[in-house]
Amino acid sequence: MKRAIIIGATSGIGEEVARLLVQQGWHIGIAGRREEALKNLQATALRQIEIQRLDVTETDAPTQLETLIRKLGGMDLFFLSSGIGSQNPDLLPEIELNTARTNVEGFTRMVTSAFNYFKARGEGHIAVISSIAGTKGLGIAPAYSATKRFQNTYIDALAQLARMQHLNIHFTDIRPGFVATDLLKSGKFPMLMQAGQVATSIVRALNRKQRVVVIDGRYRVLVFFWRMIPRWLWERLPIKN
Repeated sequence: MKRAIIIGATSGIGEEVARLLVQQGWHIGIAGRREEALKNLQATALRQIEIQRLDVTETDAPTQLETLIRKLGGMDLFFLSSGIGSQNPDLLPEIELNTARTNVEGFTRMVTSAFNYFKARGEGHIAVISSIAGTKGLGIAPAYSATKRFQNTYIDALAQLARMQHLNIHFTDIRPGFVATDLLKSGKFPMLMQAGQVATSIVRALNRKQRVVVIDGRYRVLVFFWRMIPRWLWERLPIKN
């Protein structure tokens, strides 16, 4: 029996990935802040889904994760979909700090908990949703792009640490482009993808245990050219919100 924990399954990509894994026969534990949404998803497959309210910004989140793992009877895959982001060209401190609180502090809290669980277990798979925004610093969303770069680098570091410690832990860093979810409700974005379409690509990558996945092909081309732009030119590009 394959068992997955999905953090951030109350909406968007996390919810869609949960539905697809259930269809493939996985037993899953889903967690998020909105318990009613978790119960609604659980009702679609009572025998395959366990639930647990969890907020990654709260210090007891690792304890809640442990509770969910016990309910599920173990964990083979840890999938982190929690994240926030806003355009903030006015650089309002509250927005920047809240973004860091979830995407850095909460991310680190949950990923380290999963790493230590798999280290004790002897094997496992950690997958996270970061973003192509981590490729370059975006002036319209400083904290969002910076925290996504942090996530990319943190997973790189954990992958190396696992090798150093001879651990059988796989890592998947999922970097979507712009997806039509609540996360992007504050602005207009080009090449917008649907959450269901993105989830299908994610589940395929999870089954293959791919290391880094940029979704989709258009964004792979975009990221390729972004990386080639020198800093002096990037800082002068007319990127608008």
